[in-house]
Amino acid sequence: MNYKICSTCILDTTVNDIWFDETGECKYCKIHREMDKKFPLDHTTEPRLQKLVEKIKNKSKNKPFDCVVGVSGGRDSTYTLLTAVRLGLRPLAVHFDNGWNTEISVRNIENAINKLNVTLHTVVADWEEFKDLQLSFLKASVPDADVPTDFAIYSVLYHVAAQEGIPYILNGHSFRTEGTSPISWTYMDSRYLRAVHKKFGSVKIRSFPLMTVTGLLYYLFAKRIKEVRLMELIDYNKRAVDKVLQEELSWEYYGGHHHENTFTKFFQSYYLPKKFNIDKRKTELSALIRSGQITREEALAIIGKNDYEYDQRVIDYTISKLGLTQEEFEKIMAAGNQSHDDYPTLLTLIRLAKLPIRLATKFKILPHILYLKYAN
Repeated sequence: MNYKICSTCILDTTVNDIWFDETGECKYCKIHREMDKKFPLDHTTEPRLQKLVEKIKNKSKNKPFDCVVGVSGGRDSTYTLLTAVRLGLRPLAVHFDNGWNTEISVRNIENAINKLNVTLHTVVADWEEFKDLQLSFLKASVPDADVPTDFAIYSVLYHVAAQEGIPYILNGHSFRTEGTSPISWTYMDSRYLRAVHKKFGSVKIRSFPLMTVTGLLYYLFAKRIKEVRLMELIDYNKRAVDKVLQEELSWEYYGGHHHENTFTKFFQSYYLPKKFNIDKRKTELSALIRSGQITREEALAIIGKNDYEYDQRVIDYTISKLGLTQEEFEKIMAAGNQSHDDYPTLLTLIRLAKLPIRLATKFKILPHILYLKYAN
């Protein structure tokens, strides 16, 4: 395919599964428009938000917590926690420590917890198991090397919610600031994770929280846990949010999207751009263009000015922490690129279930994160 860029945002043909309509607009702009219709920011927003808040409160009147909020020290999760407290909710903050926390992220979490007077529940990964999973995905030569973290966070939130009898999980994702991640850039399911680890792993996984289809159905139907994207009911402006977080919670910015985690910083600033020609800034900047928080010209200037900047010290630290030699790392970087299509996944099943997933999403039976990630 010849190079082409969207006429509205800055996503382009570096996204393998992208397509454009007759006006030159990409499919991700259309997804954004559909989401805007489902979750409009207008005169109906506040009543819908208050109705949701009352529903959450009523479900857990006699319990210490009424919702779970995952916290990483990043902007989205910290603001979701702050918003929950402002709305009068009683969140249990849950943090998954995968061994890659930065000092800034630790301070941000501590400041938020202390200033908001909320309880923190931390789940610490078994380092040898988790390292083996991360190494497996790097050796698999797929652009999903951060999937072990994403999958663990997702699994941990449901597990803790079920364990504590908490019926709601508040998710900090917003399509207006993060967009929808292309499936060719990020894909995850339990079968995929098992397949990659079976081929490349060497440590038996005993403690890693692995969300299976059966497990998800159990949480959704037996435990009746619902996941809510709170930020879709909030006028979420990144610059304004940064100022609020700094003033109220002494929050510090860490220099890039999800760079509060050292491995993710390595993954997004170096591994993806250098090995796969994937620049995840395009997804975020495109979302900000669509939501009117930045102009297309400003976004193009940011992307065009320079490649994704990386810190060589972060690369060296990552290689060392994973126990790789420089030669082994160079072999990983030079290996032929593959994708989730080269490994067993649940994607065929998910695509066959596209209509049921849409219906379940409509009636709030399944978290719409599944629709956004897999059904397109």
